[in-house]
Formats: sequence, structure tokens, C-alpha cells
Amino acid sequence: MKPIIYFSKDITPENVLKMYQKLGKELPGKIAVKVHSGEVGNQNFLKPDFWKPVIDFVKGTVTECNTAYAGERNTTQKHLKTLELHGWSKTFPVDLMDAEGPDLELAVPNGKKIQKNYVGKNMANYDSMLVLSHFKGHPMGGYGGALKQLSIGVASSYGKAYIHGAGNPKKIWTANHDSFLESMADAAYSVIDYFKGNLVYVNVMKNMSVDCDCCAVAEDPCMKDIGILVSEDPVAIDQACLDLVYGASEDPGRDHLIERIESQNGVHTIEAAEALGIGSRKYELVNIDA
Repeated sequence: MKPIIYFSKDITPENVLKMYQKLGKELPGKIAVKVHSGEVGNQNFLKPDFWKPVIDFVKGTVTECNTAYAGERNTTQKHLKTLELHGWSKTFPVDLMDAEGPDLELAVPNGKKIQKNYVGKNMANYDSMLVLSHFKGHPMGGYGGALKQLSIGVASSYGKAYIHGAGNPKKIWTANHDSFLESMADAAYSVIDYFKGNLVYVNVMKNMSVDCDCCAVAEDPCMKDIGILVSEDPVAIDQACLDLVYGASEDPGRDHLIERIESQNGVHTIEAAEALGIGSRKYELVNIDA
């Protein structure tokens, strides 16, 4: 059976909730809602009001982790201020999962590049996770979607450096690039394994810049908005987003985003994740607008 992905061109806060409900998967227990808090200065990240209907519906806690690079989110003190500035902590209960150590260490016994993953220790307080991803380009990953949120997004500050360095944090910016991408897949596997499949993924193809929401200075979006996708399969949902980008042949900004994705071999994260068995690149796209 191919995984089902529900798709809609109608990008509204209310439709995010409608599509989550359409999926029909009830997340058990206490729900961590993984978002991207947005680097200070970034103009493209999806704001709290956009996600409010679905977060309120699941009664989830917004979760984030500190970054491993300079900026306004690389220490707990600064990140908490950013969460306040961007309206997250004013709108939702918020948990900066690695605000205090020690990190929670997850095993990756079958990992291709890393055999352990370091995440914010507060992840142990949750039974399931709703992964809310803004699909766009990324300076190192080529693209950012569900697999990036599961890996770099959930990793602690130290864990981010560990993934980037393919197991050696000192090589955070110098490790073999494909090894970094494979480490992201390994890390994503560990989070999925931890939650025993109790995850739902929402990818929103809006404000699609070649740059990530982690960039304080980011290019403006280069492509027209495409839509919302919802699935239980992180590999399939990211592959579907790439396919939609490639299929947007009439969009004058398409080639610019594809250049970013291909320059960093972005699809390799998806290839590595499928090889680990955490999802399928083959899927059935169900257009709920039809």
C-alpha cells in the first residue's frame, strides 16, 4: 500500500486544521508540536497565527530546540526572547526542549553515519508529535521539510552540531556533505522510533525562498505558493513536495529553487531515509479540492 498524502491548494490556517482532520489519525497523550520559531530578521517563516487552529485543536505544546550557530536562538536566554518576540509564547504553551541539559540520547542502531542522536531532554515528556513544516529551500540541506524538522529541528544544540558533523561536532561545517545528509536521515529515524509511529506531518508550500527560516537575512520567496500536504509518512510528504516543485514548469522561480536543491543534493536525505525504512518515495496524492 502506497502512503496517502492529502493535498490542497487552499493555504489558510483553517484548511490546515481541516486537512489534519481529514487524515483521521488521532495523536495520543501529550502532544509535542514541532515548529520553526524563525530567526530574528527572517521574513518568510510561518507565524503562530497561521498554525493556531490546528495547534489549539490538538491541545499541543509548541516545542523547539536551540541552534548550533550564532544568532538569536543559540542560547536558551536568547531563544526564549525570540519565542516571545515572534508571538509563540504569547499564543501557546511553549517548551524549549533543550533549555537545560543533559540531552536525551536516542539510539540509532542501524544508522548509516551516526549510531546515536542527541535531542532536547524534555522530549521525554511527550507521547506523540505533530510536525509542522514550512517547505522551502535550505543553504545546506538543499530543502527543508519534514525530515529536517525531525532531525536538525528536534536535535539539541549539541545534537545539531553532531548531525552536521556526521558524528563529529568539531566538523560541524566541514564534514562530507552526503554524510551530513545521511546523518539527518539517521536522526529522523531515531525520533520516529522513539514515538513508535505516533506522528503526523504537515508540509506547507508557501513563502518558498531558497533560504531557510534559520537565515536572518533570507531571499524573498521565488516561487508562487503551491499548497498544503498532510501525511503519516515523512519520506513521502517530502518527496511529494519536491515533485510539485519540479512539476511547476510555468513558475518563473522554479529553476532557482531547483538549483538550490540540486546544488546540495537535497534528494539524498530522502533516499537515505527510505533506505532506513522510515517511509516510501512512492505515494498516492489525494487532491481534496477536486
